[in-house]
Amino acid sequence: MQSMNEFLGQISGYVWGPITVALLVGTGLFLSILTKFIQFRKLPLSLKLLFSKEHSGDGDITPFQALMTSLAATIGTGNIAGVASAIVAGGPGAIFWMWVSAAFGGATKYGEALLAIKYRITNEKGEKSGGPMFYIERGMSEKYGKNFKWLGLTFAFFGFFASFGIGNMVQANSVSRAINESFGVNVWVSGIIMALLVGAVIIGGIKNIGRVTDKIVPIMAISYIIGSLVVLFMNFDLIPSAFSMIFSNAFTGKAVGGGVLGTVVRFGVARGVFSNEAGLGSAAIAHAASTNDKPVIQGLIGSLGSVIDTLVICTMTALVILVSGIVEIGTDGAMFIEESYRGAALTTYAFDLGLPVVGGYMVSLGLVFFAFSTILGWYYYGSKCLEYILGVKAIPYYKVVWIILCLTGAVFPIQIVWTFSDIFNGLMAIPNLIGLVALSPVIFKMTKEFNIERLENKMKDKRETA
Repeated sequence: MQSMNEFLGQISGYVWGPITVALLVGTGLFLSILTKFIQFRKLPLSLKLLFSKEHSGDGDITPFQALMTSLAATIGTGNIAGVASAIVAGGPGAIFWMWVSAAFGGATKYGEALLAIKYRITNEKGEKSGGPMFYIERGMSEKYGKNFKWLGLTFAFFGFFASFGIGNMVQANSVSRAINESFGVNVWVSGIIMALLVGAVIIGGIKNIGRVTDKIVPIMAISYIIGSLVVLFMNFDLIPSAFSMIFSNAFTGKAVGGGVLGTVVRFGVARGVFSNEAGLGSAAIAHAASTNDKPVIQGLIGSLGSVIDTLVICTMTALVILVSGIVEIGTDGAMFIEESYRGAALTTYAFDLGLPVVGGYMVSLGLVFFAFSTILGWYYYGSKCLEYILGVKAIPYYKVVWIILCLTGAVFPIQIVWTFSDIFNGLMAIPNLIGLVALSPVIFKMTKEFNIERLENKMKDKRETA
């Protein structure tokens, strides 16, 4: 098992090597320039559209529920264990590169959601189906006059297998371990309960998932942010030094055991993508189900994903860890963290120091709800990938396998699954990024023709009239 994990670790190193990092950040930068950094320029409008009625059309869930479902799939262990792992493996500077991937990733998510609406279809059950596999096949085939279904199938294949790791077993294991460590509940008990709850939700399809996530996600995200702000307020004088550690370490490459700059960048970008999934294309699958026939509007709503997930929630986790005093920087710039505090345990200990007694429980409960919602969101992603490959007839069998693997992940050690997840995450990104770059003229044209300023003035007039 050890040799297998080492072998997969080497593959993961290649998959998440300089080429993938350059593709992810480069595509985000390219789309940012192409859209004139629309993710920041129109951020206030994106927030207003999330709660407005300036969008209507056929779909399965509301635009708000589409964003919450995509956030449900992204706000998981990556925001708690992933941030801690990035700091351990790459040093505090890895957080800077998480920010970079998220900043440019907003434009990537804008493009993904826009294309998801434009090229979605209605399946034989009357549900909307969309995402990278559809805009790769339909969009690229239409634009370039060749059949690109093979590339759509490649994405769907990678997405299907990634769903079992990043979306299910990794999350289930995090939940059972957190409940066991905090409350002493046997992993079999928590695993069975979790599998039953997941089954009760997914049996109703995307509409039921949307109804659950649009309640869970806002509550859990706001609660976690408030708890983090309390810790930071109590350690307000240490915040400047925390930011100093991030910025100074971002370019020195000093991590645990020395480290190199490439490690800092790699883990920062990789964990950033693990947390917000910008560039993977997964979020586009949820946005395709939106009751919205205006691609640009859904794109603006979709761009909020990276901001909320990484620039807000992951930053909260990182700052709490860095003001706790657990992370020590030597005179040579190298970092030291006690061996027993790695992953989620590092975040838990940091919150325990900041909020004695309740801090650790807050992280454990946050991890439970974060991971549970991720399992729901990624079930939908995996089912749509499988539907694209085999059709809707395969989905009932997928539900059964999903519930079984949820229980399996909860009760068995799955270190190898983490590495497995990293590999398929990186592989998912490649066909999706090819599709985004190939269809960038479509993104640019639709953005230009939509006249966003007119929409802003229309919404302003409505507010003034009201």
